[in-house]
Amino acid sequence: ARLNLDAEILVSDNGSDDGSPEIARKCGARVINVKKRGYGATLIQGIEEAEGKYIIMGDSDGTYDFSKVDNFICKLREGSELVMGNRFRGGIEKGAMPFLHRLGVPVLSVLARIRFRVSVKDFHCGLRAFDRKKALMLELKCEGMEFATEIIAKFAKSGAKISEVPTPLRKDRRMGKEAHLRTFRDGFLTEQDSPLHPQVLTSSS
Repeated sequence: ARLNLDAEILVSDNGSDDGSPEIARKCGARVINVKKRGYGATLIQGIEEAEGKYIIMGDSDGTYDFSKVDNFICKLREGSELVMGNRFRGGIEKGAMPFLHRLGVPVLSVLARIRFRVSVKDFHCGLRAFDRKKALMLELKCEGMEFATEIIAKFAKSGAKISEVPTPLRKDRRMGKEAHLRTFRDGFLTEQDSPLHPQVLTSSS
């Protein structure tokens, strides 16, 4: 209501066994079951089944606050086709990011900026927003963690307007779970293992 949005909450689930899909349904979300394993596979099917003009996507592990996406919406309305979060500008809660990630992500982001000629400073932020129709046109294919880089690279190659906004990162709210991302291995797009927690996509028009 604050942002005057007509939106849906879509949970793209990839094999969760903790009861979270049922909780999401009870709270009013639309839940889809993605049989093909992988971070990218989960998100690609979610993008295909979403119904809104824009999509705001992020991990459903409590690390991102979906109630504070004003900057993302504003950038989309101003004409950006992809809006990336930047955790280093938004603030990182103590214990929210492993030491190796704090070192590795900036290094890998520099390499990716040079390779793809884009100004994004945080290539691995999980909270991002984009034009759904544009994303479908790009024919995203990567099924693993490399999807996170593929979507930026393809938006950049298409000449799309890309923006970046400060995004706070909180500690993982799941009990006893470890982060899926392995800084350097996943960052160099060689990792094919997939996370199993669901993804949340907010689809708005």
